[in-house]
Amino acid sequence: MFIACIAAIIIVDQLVKFYVQATMLPGMSFPVIKNIFSITYIQNAGAAFGILEHQRFFFIVATLFILLGSVYFYPYLKKQPSSIRLGCALLLGGAVGNLIDRIRLGIVVDFFDFHIWPIFNIADIAIVSGVIIIMYYILTKGLPE
Repeated sequence: MFIACIAAIIIVDQLVKFYVQATMLPGMSFPVIKNIFSITYIQNAGAAFGILEHQRFFFIVATLFILLGSVYFYPYLKKQPSSIRLGCALLLGGAVGNLIDRIRLGIVVDFFDFHIWPIFNIADIAIVSGVIIIMYYILTKGLPE
């Protein structure tokens, strides 16, 4: 289930990004809900909110360290509660989705535009959701053993 979740996030993320790139030019925007939500194609050279812009090498190396750490800790992770495993799977799937963009394109493809928030993508949703699940578990039940 853990690997399947990671794979599903990567596949859906990459398919949607491919579709956005194939059907839109950077900067194009289509309103879905007027003045609230649009699909807007941008190329993000940084992280969340555009921080650390043009630090591609840093993000690639950092993500590779996270992936190597997850491989190392996988036997330990298999023994953890399902919510911790789900949070980690979401986090890793999202990280790999954005890593693929950084390696392949040098940027990350973003497209969900809520107008009051920086534009983001499916991988970003997975990362944030994974972190929230892990934090919720830790705050309500303590650190896993």
